[in-house]
Amino acid sequence: MSARAALAGYRRWVVKVGSALVTDDGRSLDHARIQAWVRQMVQAREHGVDVVLVSSGSVAEGMQRLGWSTRPSALHQLQAAAAVGQMGLVQAYESAFQQFGLKTAQVLLTHNDLADRQRYLNARVTLRALLELGVVPVVNENDTVATEEFRFGDNDTLAALVSNLIEAELLVILTDQEGLFEADPRVVPDAALITEAMADDPRLEAMCADAPGALGSGGMRAKVLAARRAARAGAATLIASGRAESVLTDICAGHASGTFLTPSRERLAARKQWLAGQLQVSGRLGLDAGAVRVLRDQGRSLLAVGVTGVEGRFRRGEMVACLDPEGREVARGLVNYDSDAARLMAGASSDRIETLLGYVTEPELIHRDNLVLTG
Repeated sequence: MSARAALAGYRRWVVKVGSALVTDDGRSLDHARIQAWVRQMVQAREHGVDVVLVSSGSVAEGMQRLGWSTRPSALHQLQAAAAVGQMGLVQAYESAFQQFGLKTAQVLLTHNDLADRQRYLNARVTLRALLELGVVPVVNENDTVATEEFRFGDNDTLAALVSNLIEAELLVILTDQEGLFEADPRVVPDAALITEAMADDPRLEAMCADAPGALGSGGMRAKVLAARRAARAGAATLIASGRAESVLTDICAGHASGTFLTPSRERLAARKQWLAGQLQVSGRLGLDAGAVRVLRDQGRSLLAVGVTGVEGRFRRGEMVACLDPEGREVARGLVNYDSDAARLMAGASSDRIETLLGYVTEPELIHRDNLVLTG
């Protein structure tokens, strides 16, 4: 079985569509194409797939509404165009999904939202809650407030970060090209399409044309770098033509066209390796023998009921070490509550968290996907 056949098994996607596709090369929002993508995403959901949509097009749509023929370079003009265009973009997706009885949610992110651990976790919890509620998140960069030095730069990067944020299995980048070619097909017409490769293959970047489209801010190089970023957390990437009639439906069938870039490690293994490499810990949790046994033998999450003590001061989302009754480190992971809350929760069952704290962020103190055994 080819690696591409594995596409049919992926159950959490991030789908990114570019400006040229969404706006029909800048003429106006392509409602027919948006409707086609939405119909295919609905079909994927019917096959048990969670979908998060990352859509470019707000600046291009704003340009069209404002009567501008060329993309401005001044940040304040880009922000103004984004503010105008975002209205039409979100309305188009909302109307399309409503025809299938689905609700959508607009999620605007900046680089700072994902660089700050607390805001990162808030975004993660919100996106996961939306998926659990059956809502389709429509994500875009918050261009109206992002400053030049803190912008993602392109929505390919944003899509890769969202893939990591929700622990997606597949990043789908829809573009106006069939995929990645060995050379720029606009210059070398007989250049061969790369059908499958490893995302971290250093030769891929050398094959990319650097110039983005007139409406966008990325380019094929940005897509390759996004695939590499997504692969660090174990997600595969498909770069494919958004103009293909059934590109998303074909993914569910395991035979989509385009360039399929695979990670060098399994998704969970890649995440565990990333966790293990985070050497600095902000605090320590003492565990009873039962909790240690559950972590080691059953691979389960750490619950507050198994915690006997809390050392240090840490914020939600920071790395903490887990110690056995003899004080030896057995695991470390990203904690779902800060140190003050952890002290209040220590030894308590999960159903008492809300009574103790007045709120519940997660039922676990450390989720198993955010925990790695170290001893």
